[in-house]
Parts: sequence; C-alpha cells; structure tokens
Amino acid sequence: MAAAIDVHGLNKSFGDKHVVQDVSLTVEEGRVTGFLGPNGSGKTTTMRMVCGLLQPDSGSGTCLGYDILTESRQIKRHTGYMTQKFSLYEDLTIAENLLFVARIYGMDRRAERVDKALEGLGLTGRRDQLAGTLSGGWKQRLALAAAVLHEPKLLLLDEPTAGVDPKARREFWDEIHRLAGEGLTVMVSTHYMDEAERCHDIAYIAYGRLIARGTVAELIDQSGLTTFRGEGPGADRLGEALQGRPGVEMAAPFGAAMHVSGSDRAALEATLRTCSSI
Repeated sequence: MAAAIDVHGLNKSFGDKHVVQDVSLTVEEGRVTGFLGPNGSGKTTTMRMVCGLLQPDSGSGTCLGYDILTESRQIKRHTGYMTQKFSLYEDLTIAENLLFVARIYGMDRRAERVDKALEGLGLTGRRDQLAGTLSGGWKQRLALAAAVLHEPKLLLLDEPTAGVDPKARREFWDEIHRLAGEGLTVMVSTHYMDEAERCHDIAYIAYGRLIARGTVAELIDQSGLTTFRGEGPGADRLGEALQGRPGVEMAAPFGAAMHVSGSDRAALEATLRTCSSI
C-alpha cells in the first residue's frame, strides 16, 4: 500500500527543550494508526509537523505525496485536524460553525454539504443549538464533522475522546472505522489502551523519541514480558507484597484479580508459587 505519511529524522526544539528527536514514521493509506505516549512526549508536535502546521528544525518527508517542508499549503488543504481542546465558536450554532468552515475552504454547495455532514453524524436535530451548550460528546461530534467536511484524505485526531463518556467514545470509534473503510487515513493520539487496540497499528513515543512501532500483537511479542493473572479472595490486594520480589516488574490489580508481569519467566513463576505464604 502507498504511504500517506513518510517522514524521516524529524527534530523540533522550543528553547532548550528538545521536544521531538529523530522521529521517523510511515503510515499506510487507509489505516487507523494510534499514536501513544505520556504527556509532553512530543505527540502533538510531531502531528503538527507532519501536516504542515509546524516547520521541523531538521528532517524531511512527505504527507499525502507532498513535501512537508515546501508544500505545507497543499498538505493542509487535504488534511482534517481535530485538536484536543474544542476550537470552534461556542456562540455560533452547529450549522453556523460548519458553514463557516465550508467558507474557509472555499467549498461549493455549502448548504448541501453541511446538511449531509449533520445527517451523517446525527446532528440534524441539533443544527440550531449553540455549540457552547453542547455536552462533551456532542462537541466531539461537531468537531469531527468540521474536520471531515472538506473531504480530506488524512485525518489527525489529538486525544479526541479525553473526558468523554464511554458510550460517546464507542460511537466515535465506530465512526472513525467507517471513515477509514471509505479510504480515509487516520492518525489518532490517545492515552486509552482499549482505544489503542481498536487501531490497525500503533506508534509509541516517549521523551521525544519513537520507541515502538507495529500492531498491538507485535508490540506485545516484542516486549519480552510474561503476564500471569491471579484470582481468588484478596488477590487484588497482593500488589504491594509482590513489588520488588524476584521476577516481578509490575503487579497491578484489575478488578478483583491481579496481573503480574516480568521478563524473567522462571523467576516470576518461582515467586508466584510462594504467593500462598505472602
């Protein structure tokens, strides 16, 4: 498959802080790629360099076949970008916000396109509601409608479901996969591991460096970790007693169960055999 994003050696600093360090990334067309990493790891900065909103200090590459250094205007024309913070006008109605976006892109048949977008995302009944009165989930739908109104080839989503209830998150992801099924390439940053599993593949960045790339199954295999699940009365309370014991690198409760992980399987098994004495 052709690459929608193909960048190499991207670097970006703000003052003395090196935010993105030698990041190289390829995303195939029609894929949903999850972009994971802790706060301040460089996710947003990388996405903005890819779509032409930020000029890298060094590095090169293409996005949608356009050079990220010299053809940023064309990239932005064919990219939809949904920011983490709701960025539309709260004192305009839903329909007015979408009409404004349509005018920015110089689209023809604006009223028709807005009506289609409203219907597609279930917003028709709220078209005259002020954006500022919407709940988080409905604001999310409006922001997504605005990001795809001009029929982009690439959609960048920066933590789009932060603070949104589980039902709205599920509906949002159903819509993302529908769009990807129509050929749209999607790159989405998220902190939610269940959302990462809904992506075709993921990229993990930490401290400005891309440290892992592949499908969820591939990254689990590459981790070298063995994980055991313990159940029974009080199993979820064994974490503190297990921490620091031979072979245990992580012990975390999951509901009434305990998940224990480590890279040395033999040592981990030996420790778990002593659990009855803890």
